[in-house]
Amino acid sequence: MASLGPRRDRSWKRFPGFVCRRNRDGSYATQRDRERVLDLVAGQLQELGFRYETAASLKPKHVEGLVQRWLSEGLAVGTLKNRMAELRWWAEKIGKQNVLPRNNSHYDIANRQYVTKVSKARELSGVELGRITDPYTAMSLRLQAAFGLRRGESIKIQPGWADRGNELALKASWTKGGRAREIPIRNEEQRQVLNDAKALAGRGSLIPADRLYVNQLRRFEHQCAAAGVHRIHGHRHQYAQVRYRELTGWAAPAAGGPRSKDLTPEQRAMDREARLTISAELGHEREQITAVYLRGKLLCAARPAGWSLLL
Repeated sequence: MASLGPRRDRSWKRFPGFVCRRNRDGSYATQRDRERVLDLVAGQLQELGFRYETAASLKPKHVEGLVQRWLSEGLAVGTLKNRMAELRWWAEKIGKQNVLPRNNSHYDIANRQYVTKVSKARELSGVELGRITDPYTAMSLRLQAAFGLRRGESIKIQPGWADRGNELALKASWTKGGRAREIPIRNEEQRQVLNDAKALAGRGSLIPADRLYVNQLRRFEHQCAAAGVHRIHGHRHQYAQVRYRELTGWAAPAAGGPRSKDLTPEQRAMDREARLTISAELGHEREQITAVYLRGKLLCAARPAGWSLLL
């Protein structure tokens, strides 16, 4: 195996950039997030007193030390699982997959819970938009609110291409996980937002012609921070909850609506269909993820033996 990083630098802080630059898996955002996690890991390994040799020096004792620290810090299960995923990526790249067990239960990391107790929905206000000075950032925020788009999707989108009359079509290259999808255009507000986006972008995307995606992403982040626009993922929560009310006729549990156990059989069927529809529109493969946005359970129809309810 070729040496992964010079031995003359005895600092763990050297390896994240080195390994990540040689293995550019995933989108820019994925690569950036991975390097941030591994940079954190490197700093913590150094603080824990582990001696650095090369990037291929990862051992079970290093993983155990990190996990024990993270557990003692009371980190969220989702954060723990994301960090473990990046450690497994690192181990795979150096040919040492067996350093980590396949199952996180070995480290007493619980399963992620997809049911939320508090609504995270947020509406985009005109006051907030007024504090955004970059028109491309403002338009991306409006598209997030109107169509439930992810941040990257709202920047990469080419509005002219995406407009299919009654639907907004998203290319696989714009989306998380490379899954193309269509979102219905249901009202005049959405139509106006899309028309405004087309007028701004022309035949291009919401990345100005003189910038790359990474440059516009950084500008977006800076603009939102300066304007006090935080928790932008809440726009997707708001979209999901509004859509649920449209499809069922009642509010989602996260918005004060009835819980699944309080629904009639007919209402449960409507609840299930609404959740499946919303999951598809948000671009999720796992239908149970709707519990994050709506709260409650996805109620499954009768299944063969061995199937179970999805949370």
